[in-house]
Amino acid sequence: MAAMNNKTIIILLFLALVSHCYSQCQLSDLRIEQKPTGVKVQGKQEWQVSITANCPCTFSNVILNCSGFQTVEPVDPSILRVQGQNGLLANGNAVSRSNPVTFRYARDTSFSFKLVNAQITCS
Repeated sequence: MAAMNNKTIIILLFLALVSHCYSQCQLSDLRIEQKPTGVKVQGKQEWQVSITANCPCTFSNVILNCSGFQTVEPVDPSILRVQGQNGLLANGNAVSRSNPVTFRYARDTSFSFKLVNAQITCS
């Protein structure tokens, strides 16, 4: 009976830790902000994108929907690697409050980057 109670307590503690982590961050906590830089590249407005976590966890393997994304200013593929309709951010490395990802691109209007998926890790 005592062994059963110990197993139950361990399972409950594990579930509490897991739920605490997932309650800290959700995909919606990955913030994507854009602003014009004021610079023109080949006559197109340059935009700066900043992607950061709005919570204490880290996001890795961040995938953005890039369907229709075109720019006259190349984006470093180690920052945003577009393949087909999706783009991998920072080679899959962690994005966090203390480690945001930024890049610039140029086109007439800002592109609406949408988060497809990411792996959330809490410590």
